[in-house]
Amino acid sequence: MDLRLSQCFIAVDDHDKALAFYRDALGLEVRNDVGFEGMRWVTVGAPSQPDVDIVLEPPLADPNASPSDRRAMAELLAKGLLGGVIFTTDDCDATFERISAAGGEVLQEPVDQPYGVRDCAFRDPSGNMLRFSQPRKQ
Repeated sequence: MDLRLSQCFIAVDDHDKALAFYRDALGLEVRNDVGFEGMRWVTVGAPSQPDVDIVLEPPLADPNASPSDRRAMAELLAKGLLGGVIFTTDDCDATFERISAAGGEVLQEPVDQPYGVRDCAFRDPSGNMLRFSQPRKQ
């Protein structure tokens, strides 16, 4: 059996700001932009991984969700508690410089980790943590 990742989801509270960050700061390509029942989903991905999509979705993509559930999800998103994504890069320091220059909110400057990678971290405009990891050269 051959299993491969196809899509992952990141909750965002402002698709236009998220799109500018993921497209312009990270260099991901926009693959789809869909609206349905007052909600919006934007799909982005790395040109080097055409079969893996990142879907930028509403914090609670359920048209039947209660107002209190929507508020709870918005509060969790604002605190950065809805998860995150780890990207692999071949140059952590250059990636850091690019995202910093684009105005990314720095959480951690590049550092060599004891578990064998050099990485850095940012928050996207919605508060999600994104890490950028480079395997250390042997």
